[in-house]
Amino acid sequence: MRTDNQEFTREDFMVFFRDNQKLHSLTSDDRIEIFKTILTGSSDITKDLLDGLLKDYSIPTLKIVEIENEQ
Repeated sequence: MRTDNQEFTREDFMVFFRDNQKLHSLTSDDRIEIFKTILTGSSDITKDLLDGLLKDYSIPTLKIVEIENEQ
């Protein structure tokens, strides 16, 4: 952790995020915590996003079903 007052900027984060060697320093729990908290709100979570995630991680045993909002 930094001991000076220098701010960890968005650019710092993105450089870290795009560096595979640095990403490998994170634990599985670290990655889950980041994954669960990084989106700004419920509107960011869409069927397309979840379908893409399942495809990217080769998870054919799960299916996302969109239910229309009844009001």
